[in-house]
Amino acid sequence: MKKNILPFALFLLLVSCSTSKSNDYQLTKNYTPDNPELYKTIVKLDSIFFDAYNHCDTKFEVYADFYTDDIEFYHDQGGLSNSKKDILEGTKKYICGKVTRTLVPGSIEVYPIKDYGAVEIGLHSFSNNTNPPDEPTKISRFTIFWKQVNGEWKIAKVVSLH
Repeated sequence: MKKNILPFALFLLLVSCSTSKSNDYQLTKNYTPDNPELYKTIVKLDSIFFDAYNHCDTKFEVYADFYTDDIEFYHDQGGLSNSKKDILEGTKKYICGKVTRTLVPGSIEVYPIKDYGAVEIGLHSFSNNTNPPDEPTKISRFTIFWKQVNGEWKIAKVVSLH
């Protein structure tokens, strides 16, 4: 049974952007990439993807093109969304011009997945652009499964933990 919970999940994201609740997420000590070239590629893709996310009012097509058609987005508070259409509509409605993502520097880890692509794990925060700029943000953990599709890197699965 497919649920359309994306609007609820995005609402929770906006609410979590305004909380100063702390967490215990920490960087992995002594992380060294198994494949430095793959690491550089995924870090660059993360930067391009989230730049498009942060500026989706003008870069929406760039943002949308990163997702596979069968995307799975797991949100700890909102559940599973597996409709690319719903994710994109929710982003337009709840994110564009309202939310900014900031990567925790040095937090990305990348691991190859044989005959598939790679998994990226890291830390980031989101800020609600309507809140004061100096308001504390909550650090969250994320996991992105990157899949090579016809020679291009696409986002196939996302796990977002707040």
